[in-house]
Amino acid sequence: MFVVESNQVPEPDSRMTIGGPVLVTGSCLGGYRANGLGHGVWATVTVADGDSTNEVTDKAVALLDAGFDKVCLQVNSSRSLAAAASIAQAYPQRIALRLWNGESASLSKLASVSAFAGQLHAVILAVDSLSAPSVAALVAECPKSTSLVLDIGGSAVEYSDIATASKTGASLLLRDSVLGYTADSPTATIEPGRAFAACLNTDRPDGLFATVIVDEQRTTLGVAYSSVESIAESFRTATGVYQSRSRGGLWVKGLTSGATQRVFRIDADCDKDALQFVVNQQDPGFCHLNTRTCFGPDSGITALEATLRSRRANAPAGSYTARLFNDTNLLHAKIIEEASELCEATDKDEIAWEAADLIYFALVKAVANGVSLADIEGHLEKRAKKVTRRAGDAKPGALEKVAAAAASKAGQDKVVSATTAAPAAQTAVVEKQEIKLRIHSHSSLSEDEKTALLQRPILDLKEISSRVTPIVQAVRERGDDALVELTAKFDNVKLTSTVLKAPFPQHLIDEVKPAVKAAIDVAFANIAAFHKAQVSDSTLSVETMPGVVCSRFSRPIDRVGLYVPGGTAILPSTTLMLGVPAMVAGCKEIVVASPPRKDGTPVPEVVYVADKIGAGTIVLAGGAQAVAAMAYGTKSVPKVDKIVGPGNQYVTAAKMALQNDTQAMISIDMPAGPSELLVIADNDSNPAYVVSDLLSQAEHGVDSQVILVAIAPTSEFLAAIQQELATQGEALPRRDIVRVSISKSYILTVESRDAALEFSNKYAPEHLILHIEQPESTIPQIQNAGSIFVGPWSPESCGDYASGTNHTLPTYGYARMYSGVNTDTFLKHITSQTLTMEGLDLLGDTVTTLAEIEGLEAHRNAVAIRLKDIRAKKI
Repeated sequence: MFVVESNQVPEPDSRMTIGGPVLVTGSCLGGYRANGLGHGVWATVTVADGDSTNEVTDKAVALLDAGFDKVCLQVNSSRSLAAAASIAQAYPQRIALRLWNGESASLSKLASVSAFAGQLHAVILAVDSLSAPSVAALVAECPKSTSLVLDIGGSAVEYSDIATASKTGASLLLRDSVLGYTADSPTATIEPGRAFAACLNTDRPDGLFATVIVDEQRTTLGVAYSSVESIAESFRTATGVYQSRSRGGLWVKGLTSGATQRVFRIDADCDKDALQFVVNQQDPGFCHLNTRTCFGPDSGITALEATLRSRRANAPAGSYTARLFNDTNLLHAKIIEEASELCEATDKDEIAWEAADLIYFALVKAVANGVSLADIEGHLEKRAKKVTRRAGDAKPGALEKVAAAAASKAGQDKVVSATTAAPAAQTAVVEKQEIKLRIHSHSSLSEDEKTALLQRPILDLKEISSRVTPIVQAVRERGDDALVELTAKFDNVKLTSTVLKAPFPQHLIDEVKPAVKAAIDVAFANIAAFHKAQVSDSTLSVETMPGVVCSRFSRPIDRVGLYVPGGTAILPSTTLMLGVPAMVAGCKEIVVASPPRKDGTPVPEVVYVADKIGAGTIVLAGGAQAVAAMAYGTKSVPKVDKIVGPGNQYVTAAKMALQNDTQAMISIDMPAGPSELLVIADNDSNPAYVVSDLLSQAEHGVDSQVILVAIAPTSEFLAAIQQELATQGEALPRRDIVRVSISKSYILTVESRDAALEFSNKYAPEHLILHIEQPESTIPQIQNAGSIFVGPWSPESCGDYASGTNHTLPTYGYARMYSGVNTDTFLKHITSQTLTMEGLDLLGDTVTTLAEIEGLEAHRNAVAIRLKDIRAKKI
């Protein structure tokens, strides 16, 4: 092809189409946009005879690190070759060599660099003639894998010279003073587009070149044809211009439709008979069907970028999408959250999932600030061209933060109030965003904004289900073998047995400390007392009319599975909350599933509770695989009839899928989502208590949401709340989790208690706490809530552990139609009816009439045949 020698810096927004490398010389190096053209810019370093290898290397490395594609070493004599040879060897195919003028013949000069074979990218050589034989001889002498660029100096160059050099395997060096358009420059004799076309060849009778059009990410948009004229016009205008075969003229893309193209670069293929145009395509796209490509819908990261641009322009006010684009704190929290989850991911699928989440929110950040994928890729390309490498160390303090976060998961720090805070000198330095709630005024919000506040973060159940389905299928088809494999994959635990059968090993129970056993025993007694009170031993019996008696009575579900999340966490409370009601209900077989510890054994506290509730089996697995094992049953895991218990999004997806699988034949307790809490407080409430309740749920996970509905709050009250959040929140071991969940939460100020209760009923929280005067009086107005905590001395934590109520509650707004786990969860209700002869005689005509209307003759006849006998006896 050809190389352009330039002493000018292009304007940042200049319309340029590049068809080959640009060799930059002179003082313009410092200001040249090294990655702006995207096709390769070569920077020149002059090597004087006295320059040391280190001096030259430092200059070359600095330019390569700045993003220049190649560095061209201008050697003034054969004595300078040693320094050049050393650099070319260190950075193969990144160095070009411009040989000196005079002193020796061209062939001799090439012979002097024969040792550079495989290392030099190109050699620039001054020549006097461009005859085909002489050019061919020079190409033959050029080192292997090295391009030859011929410099004819100030001699006039014709298009035929460019073609001759190209056909023999060489390129010409064209100075920008002669390359251009006569209308713009009186010295211009060579048009860039025609020079490029002179290097091409075609065997088509019409002389056209097949052309592939791609975007900046190399996604194929479509195919067209180019001619010498259309190529010349594309170079001149930097727009997509092609040859129309049907109309026989030039086709300027988007001239009538508005879907124009800016052409950044044009490349020829290896045979120089087909082209690739790299363009920026304007909407609606390249295809005449108004799609972005001619090959169906766009996909991958380019489709995501387009989707985000559209969402940014069209997202409804107050929607989650609009908040992401407009609420910097929320978006930053999501990026931190996803980065953290990616760091914690271990298996291939999980890493891919979390990486996709991080890329999504990073791209939201980019689109929100007008940054394109092309901008990002430009920086990546520039980094790829760097030749020096950083030491690889993290920024100061970063490793310490990671270590501290890991340690805090296992540690227990003291929770302090603003009124008892430690001295300032002992307070940790806050380097991340402040733990602070956003404040909304109910009276100033539009109806759409009020509705948006009721929404929870959107869960992509379709995507989650696509990952859960193969797990469930593997357990259904391969049973215990799949359970062992999946536990090794997801929990990094190699099981020797998938279950633990009762009686459970005493040594595990003995690992539980006496104080912990005593606490569990108290909680067990309270939970049992409350759930036993829910059981009615009597049969409901109603005589609906004389001789017609209807009854209803309960029976325990025979086999139930209790899912207890865990692994490294210790969750005896969930085992209690699920197991005690199952025991009280009288379930014959109780199966507990919980992830094992790293040594393959269950958490001792879970074993202790499982023993107390009379469980027969502990499944040593978690996640969707444990749910599937209990649903289908395996050689070692008993099949159950109902599965209850909280879990992550994969557990929830597995439960919901399996309840619709007729092969599994199970029911579940309820759908589940992230933990949530709503507090209604007035100015007389204690800010320290209010905040402690908010944080007790905020620390559950980054997806948790807590809401404070403040009734006519004073500015002093709100300030006290924010101060307590900062003080208590920063003192928590899980403060980084709290920081993220608080960013998704808010304070809503309302004018009255009725307005607060109205909002709460619409939100339908999992937990509702009443920090108000005479809280008991409001209970009749509460229609939707999982569990209510009444007054300042009823912290939500008591319900979580030991007061007696159940902590497995509906989330995500499901409190509108679901109840929390209770004794009835483990019961089924059966009805019966007994009719006497007199009763059937009274009711029979009603039934036959209704059955006849519905066209169910057998139904009618079953009654009519009896009525005939009854009434025959009366005659």
